[in-house]
Formats: sequence, C-alpha cells, structure tokens
Amino acid sequence: MEISRVVEGCPSSSESAGKAEVCKGCPGRMLCQSLGGVDKDQADIDLRMNAVQHKILVVSGKGGVGKSTIAAALANQLATSHKKVGLLDLDICGPSQPLLMGVNGQAVVNTQWGWKPLVSPYTGVKVLSVGSLLASEESSLAFRGPRKTALIKTFVKDVLWGRLDYLIFDTPPGTSDEHLSIVKVLQNAKPDGAIIVTTPQAVAIATVRKEISFCRKMGLRIIGLVENMNGFSCPCCGELSQLFPAADGKKLAEECNITYLGSLPLCSGISQCSEDGQNTLEGDYAGSTALKALCTTIQNIIEGEGLT
Repeated sequence: MEISRVVEGCPSSSESAGKAEVCKGCPGRMLCQSLGGVDKDQADIDLRMNAVQHKILVVSGKGGVGKSTIAAALANQLATSHKKVGLLDLDICGPSQPLLMGVNGQAVVNTQWGWKPLVSPYTGVKVLSVGSLLASEESSLAFRGPRKTALIKTFVKDVLWGRLDYLIFDTPPGTSDEHLSIVKVLQNAKPDGAIIVTTPQAVAIATVRKEISFCRKMGLRIIGLVENMNGFSCPCCGELSQLFPAADGKKLAEECNITYLGSLPLCSGISQCSEDGQNTLEGDYAGSTALKALCTTIQNIIEGEGLT
C-alpha cells in the first residue's frame, strides 16, 4: 500500500478511525481503533489552548540541529518584549529545556487544578518538560506511542498555562508519534505554524525535506526556515569560516517556496551559555546578536509586520 496515500486519507480524527477502507494494512490500525475518533478531552484541551494567542512549533526531521536552543532563545526574546510566554518541551526521551531555561533540578508541583509549570529565572517564561518530572537527571523514559500521546495531552490539557501571548512547542526529531499527537491536539486551536530548523549538510537537508512534506500534509503552516551552524564564528576575531562544503539552507527554502528566516553561525559563546544553563541572548558575541535578530524577525512575521 502506498504510504503517501494512507497519510493523506488518514481518518484518525474521525469516527472511522481504524475502520475505513484506507486503514487496511496500516500498522497503526488497532491503535486508531482504540484511540482514534472524536477525543473526549478535546473540549478541555481547546479551553486551555484558546487562552493562548500564538502557538508555534519548532521542528526539524533531523536531530542535533539546534531546535531546543532556538526554541529557548525565541521564548526568552519574546518575554523581553513584554509578552507572556510558555515553553513546552515535547522531547520525551531527550529533554533539554530544563537546563537551557535555568530550571534544572526543580520539581513540578501537581496541584488540584493541574501541574504548575516552572518559571525561568531569566525572563519569567513558563516551562514544562518531562525532564522536570523525572526522579533524577540519569532517569529515562521508555514510552511507546500510546503513552507518549497520553503524556502530551496531559502537558496541554492539565497544565496551568493561564493566558499567554505565546506558547512555544519544542519538538523532538522526526515526524512520528509526538508530532502527530500535538498536531491533532491543536487541531481546533489553530496553531500559527512551524519554524523548521536545519544545518547546511546534505544529510540534514535531505531529512528536513521530509519535515516540510509532513507539515504540508498535516495542513500546518510553515512560518519559515532557520539555517543553524552556517559557518563558525571565531571567538577571538569574529571571522566567519565555513565548516561545510556549501550552505544549502537558503536554496532549500527557495526550492520549497518557504520563507528563509536567516542563518546562525556555530558560536562557542552560545554553546557555553547553553552548557552552563545561561540565557543565550545575554552574551556579548556575534552569535548572540544574530540570534536576537532572528527571533525578532520571527516575532515580526507572526505579528503580521513582515520581514525586517
């Protein structure tokens, strides 16, 4: 059976989930029969998410391209412009946001009204991550699809996000359980779209093409493409040296007819701030300046002001 035909005709959000003709031969048929159809929790999810003005997903089919760093920087930049911001870490197996947002080691409180997100000491961003729910930093989760889906629904439905101007979703690599789950959960809340992150290497570009295809099949608007690690910024003189044979992110954006949001260099200052759990926007180095400019561009696009 042709996979693209199955995905495009997938009735997982309807009463026909797992029962339609197109479901025959699909490996997820039994799961859809048990979980598909109209979600009884959707009304509660919509109530929470309708209190959030802008919902943005940071995605990339490839791992290690800097999604979490960009998601954290965007959340901090938005908060410094007097916006109420939340950051939800959807990377269940490899969460990074507790360290990046300075809430590492803090525990999430479960109240009678729901989980209370942690607050970043940098800019007051509300943060929730599975990394803050584990007993220790060495603990791991080995969840299959249904349990991942249930946890993601809990992160959206049972967390006291309150009224926010922005909620940023930091997603894991790939186009699988977490991505399908969050797109379905937000189906009525109408997310603003996705920011796609890539690096210049051909192997990353090839995988990101699949992410672009996924977003379009799911009807998720692509806000634009960020090309990370485009050159190395010398910490001594600031000179930019190319690490890869060619920077193809801009070419990819042109080929796929999506907005090229800009590029970021591989910068030791940003890396050190991330490792130390510090705000990457506060450093006095070229990478920080480029990161601030990129986040401002994204904010302008979301708020309808166009490219700066």
